[in-house]
Amino acid sequence: MSTPTSPTDRPRRRRPYAPRVPIAERREQLLDAALAVIVSDGYGRVSIDAIAKRAQVARSVVYGAFEDLDDLLLTLLDRQQERAFTRLLASVPDTLRTHDPVDFACEAVHRMAAMLREDPDTWRLILLTPATTPSAVHARIEADRERFRRRVAAWIESAPPATAGPAPDPEVLAHALVASAEHFARLALTSAEAIDATRLAGQLRLLLGGIWS
Repeated sequence: MSTPTSPTDRPRRRRPYAPRVPIAERREQLLDAALAVIVSDGYGRVSIDAIAKRAQVARSVVYGAFEDLDDLLLTLLDRQQERAFTRLLASVPDTLRTHDPVDFACEAVHRMAAMLREDPDTWRLILLTPATTPSAVHARIEADRERFRRRVAAWIESAPPATAGPAPDPEVLAHALVASAEHFARLALTSAEAIDATRLAGQLRLLLGGIWS
């Protein structure tokens, strides 16, 4: 008759072993893991444990690279927004004096559609933010949204005079254009075939053509 195995005799589950790597590389690895958790499971499921599990490291490794979860998430947002907003802001010139505003706006639709196709996970992080998104992340996203709105307002203000009627209000029109762009970007991220860029650009030309022929 065999002797029952006591709990202390059972083999212990090994903790994930994380090979030593430079801290910068480790941080990038953990940021990639956090992004993967958010994209697959949402902000509500992101935690130090979930990130450590996705990266196959111990919790202590995560805390060795970041102070806490907020620090990690804000660093992730900084990285993804640098990738996204730097390119987005570069797509809108400081002035429209040498551009036809209607043509430029329609070209911008195609450029933005290309950005969504090339890096959808970054834009999901920025645009698909549920109620469970940490407040610090919400605040950071809104600050960058306002920065982009100001660029669009300056773009409108520098455009040639309207062909008829009163001049457009740059601030109001910028809010409308950015809100519309975000709406259709969310559609593209959740249902790629909802509305294609050519169709959207055609309707934008129709609308803005009433301001600038």
